[in-house]
Amino acid sequence: MRKIAIAMAKGGVGKTTTAINLSHELAMQGQRVLLIDCDTQDQVSKFLGVKPTYGMYEFVTGKNGKGKQVAKKEAIFPARENLWVLTGGIKLVELKNWLGEQPRKNRHTCLRNALIPKGTALDFLIFDCAPGWDILSVNILMAVNEVLCPVALQGPSLEGLKTFFGYLLSAQKQNKMLELKYILPTMFDGRTRQSFEIYTKLKRLFAKQICHPIRLNVRLSEAPSLGKTIFEYDQRAAGAQDYRKLARRLIDDGIQARQVPRFF
Repeated sequence: MRKIAIAMAKGGVGKTTTAINLSHELAMQGQRVLLIDCDTQDQVSKFLGVKPTYGMYEFVTGKNGKGKQVAKKEAIFPARENLWVLTGGIKLVELKNWLGEQPRKNRHTCLRNALIPKGTALDFLIFDCAPGWDILSVNILMAVNEVLCPVALQGPSLEGLKTFFGYLLSAQKQNKMLELKYILPTMFDGRTRQSFEIYTKLKRLFAKQICHPIRLNVRLSEAPSLGKTIFEYDQRAAGAQDYRKLARRLIDDGIQARQVPRFF
């Protein structure tokens, strides 16, 4: 099972757009995906047009706000075929408080310990992370092996990337398996010199991690208001083509990894 955090220290770079459209395309390709919303804004459910009763708080703590026991399966909501959601929302504030009250030695691994599916029930765990750094952010980076970092090809985007590297290096001291696997350029505008300049710089700095850019596309911003992914809204749009390429790369990388011989 692949465990991937879609994370960046800066907001407005397309993390949620990426998490939703990537997850849906993986699901349409036959991969079983659990998408986890780690933001108090609850954007994942809104973008997908679903209203789960329970979510991350209940899944991790085993209880609802009134102390009633909640089974994990009750918190996992089927959003699309092969795609399930653990919603976030304002209850994540309570979850952070709960995490802070746990014994020090277990405090940063609560999420990792909770998210252990049975056998081969899932192919991908994808976390849509909030910007910033707190106890939930640490838990996420302890629970995953890979990080996909969206970088908007606009403004001071590399400053946010530099800040995120600080977070990542701190987490890698505790999670030796954690790897920056993908750099995803977003909001690529072929009409501007700035987009080309930032993209060229990213390709030079991250030759192995760089992904095909996600083009600036009005369809991507219109789809969420209808509770649809880009593939449901306009599968011929540039955004659909670009996220299809990203999903294909992740699937191909997984196939190649399984083909590497193991001698130990």
